[in-house]
Amino acid sequence: MGKILLIIQREYLTRIRKKSFIIMTILGPVLMAALIILPVYLVENTTSTEKVAVLDETGWFFQKFHNQEDIHFYYVDKNVEQAKAEALAKGDMLLYIPLPQLNLPENAELFSIKQPGLFVRSYIKTVMKQVVEDKKLLAKGIDPNVIKSVKSHINLITIKVSETGTEKKSNTDVETGLAIFSGILIYMFVFMYGAQVMRGVMEEKQNRIVEVMISSVKPFQLMMGKIIGVGMVGMTQFLLWIVLTLALVGVFQTGIFSSDVAHGVKALTEQAIASGQAGAATGNMSNTAMAQISGLLSSINLKVMVLSFIFYFLGGYLLYSSMFAAVGGAIDHDADAQQFMLPISIPLIFSVAMTGVIANQPDGALALWMSMIPFTSPVIMMMRIPFGVPYWQMGLSAGLLLLTFVFTTFLAGKIYRIGILIYGKKVGYSDLWKWIRY
Repeated sequence: MGKILLIIQREYLTRIRKKSFIIMTILGPVLMAALIILPVYLVENTTSTEKVAVLDETGWFFQKFHNQEDIHFYYVDKNVEQAKAEALAKGDMLLYIPLPQLNLPENAELFSIKQPGLFVRSYIKTVMKQVVEDKKLLAKGIDPNVIKSVKSHINLITIKVSETGTEKKSNTDVETGLAIFSGILIYMFVFMYGAQVMRGVMEEKQNRIVEVMISSVKPFQLMMGKIIGVGMVGMTQFLLWIVLTLALVGVFQTGIFSSDVAHGVKALTEQAIASGQAGAATGNMSNTAMAQISGLLSSINLKVMVLSFIFYFLGGYLLYSSMFAAVGGAIDHDADAQQFMLPISIPLIFSVAMTGVIANQPDGALALWMSMIPFTSPVIMMMRIPFGVPYWQMGLSAGLLLLTFVFTTFLAGKIYRIGILIYGKKVGYSDLWKWIRY
């Protein structure tokens, strides 16, 4: 055990001191924070206001187009060619609604120097559609306001009932997003750090360092020390990524978006005052927001999520790293790794490919069995946990994963102890089978 600890210490200290580890530990949070912050920052600071001149020959749409946050409308009464020339000269757009001869005004033309945005087109089409439909209803003697008054918004609340009769609200949208995110994250880390183990073994084999090392330790001890050491490096980097990403996002939100948030709150308050509901809005705004956040978080057992993620990350990593270590010990070059990596990676790839199916039916038979099979359970079980999984299923899945890890490590150790000493020979599946039977 002492020799394994020495190897773990060597692997851990050697890798965290590498420039590549330091660079990726810093660069990773910066990139993730940029993915969160940059889109919002660009929207807030680069969005320009579009102006649209409206030439309506029908008169149906006068004062129907209201100014939006990024679109301002103004009406003109000129010849279409003159209106188009003046609008385009100022960099504006011209919405021309011609007077039809027989049909309803369902056609329009939007002139612009540059390509109009999707929101501009969608808003214009929505307004015109609503006005034309109202005119059609009036022509048939139906009040459009009656039609609008019967439209309703349905709020469907999902409540899960346990076997003991306990009721608990759930949020399917949040749970689905969290399930997909957790599963893909497990896949990425297991594959990334498992491949690091394989490349580390290959490098030591090519440099003949492994021959010196196994003169003092057993091949199995070397393999286990390397697997655990790289796994600790992965967990260290992952935790640093989370802490640094949250810190960067918090700093940027405080420094950049504080004025935007204040402006948004002020706008909401002014709007509430204008509608005579200022007291209710200002008094209940914070309570409503807190209630919504509390409702979203209450549907998910965060403690179980975090502990399960750590366990399935480590369990999946140990399972696949033992096989990657065996492959790394059996081959000499990266080109030879493909024939062995693909069969090992297929269960992980298949798990990610089934993301949509599992998220849609987390309690189905397929999801249940795939969360029990050790080669797919690290990804699939993490997809199911946000929806709520019985503890006996989690325990059974965890037990099978640990037993399979012990078994695959035993087989991988038999391949590893022979493969690391073989050079210049192209290894096939028949060779691996022979080494396992020795």
